[in-house]
Amino acid sequence: MSNNDSLKNKKPATLYIHAGAEPDPSTGAIMTPIYQTSTFVQEAPGVNKGFEYARSQNPTRFALESALAVIEHGKYGLAFSSGVAATDAVMKLLKPGDEVIAASDMYGGTYRLFSKIFEKFGIRFTYVDTTNVNNVEAAISKDSKLIWIETPTNPLMNITDIEAVASISKKYNLILCVDNTFASPHLQNPLVLGADIVMHSATKYLGGHSDVIQGALIMNDETLRDQLYFIQKSCGAVPGPMDCFLVLRGIKTLHVRMRAHCENGEKVAQFLRKHPAVSKVYWCGFEDHPNYTIAKKQMHGFGGMMSFTLKDDRAEAAKKVLTSTKIFSLAESLGGVESLINHPASMTHASIPREERLKNGLSDGLIRLSVGIEDADDLINDLAQALS
Repeated sequence: MSNNDSLKNKKPATLYIHAGAEPDPSTGAIMTPIYQTSTFVQEAPGVNKGFEYARSQNPTRFALESALAVIEHGKYGLAFSSGVAATDAVMKLLKPGDEVIAASDMYGGTYRLFSKIFEKFGIRFTYVDTTNVNNVEAAISKDSKLIWIETPTNPLMNITDIEAVASISKKYNLILCVDNTFASPHLQNPLVLGADIVMHSATKYLGGHSDVIQGALIMNDETLRDQLYFIQKSCGAVPGPMDCFLVLRGIKTLHVRMRAHCENGEKVAQFLRKHPAVSKVYWCGFEDHPNYTIAKKQMHGFGGMMSFTLKDDRAEAAKKVLTSTKIFSLAESLGGVESLINHPASMTHASIPREERLKNGLSDGLIRLSVGIEDADDLINDLAQALS
């Protein structure tokens, strides 16, 4: 199903289009078929063509998982029914009494999974500001087993030095998992920087068209892959073949879309920073961003995600802007071709207690943007009229 060996040393645009796929041997179809089947006929008990039951194996999913490994410069990829399901699988590597060192600024759904589900099973979570890697090392105890970071973070666009945290994780024999959703494989490759596992909500930039829910894990270590595959197969949070087909299709245009997201993101960020109604813009491409040097070192662009606050930093003022845009759609999620506007405090991060949100700098008036690939002037004009 894959011609990945022939893609060694190829540039990203070539990888994205050809990874994980080759013409269907029976028909010559250039696109990977959607194997919409629940089971596979066997010649005799235990004698099959490598596929037995679609929860365990599906050719469309295998093609996607192969592609995921290639585009993240890893050896193994696994696809899940959502980003949260992929995160859930990583947590199931642990046992009661284990500790996770986690970033204090993270997606609300991840925090909810950690605090409301896995804490009940005896896993302990210690939250630290991972932009200062000394905080990570200082938090490690005899029970620590895993470090979980996002970079850039959702929604405050904080940057963590992946290479430095990877050095710490190796020093203490811990697993390092990096949520790379905001950057995408086109802008950042955590495995190359020393991470053990990369997690993606493939719903976002990998799918790219707001039409699929999916998650992904990529790794180099075969033992980790086998453990996570066992969890994937046993717990059953697998994506259907149509969803896998959609993400495979989305990956083929990742480089083109990310280029446009980055170009539009920079223009919108610069516009917001100069606007008299705006107090602060969170975007990691500003040279005075506190983690800019690290972002420039480990990323290949700064993306289309950003947040901002108004000088009138009340939730009511933010909601007036949120409901006044015409091109930016008020919705959760991100990474699609269309631009979205979001209120983290009441939407994506509502599951985090208000006192925790405020402690980490996430105010009630914060507005998050996922800048799409529409015309940049139209996007800026839309924000201008909403801010006025």
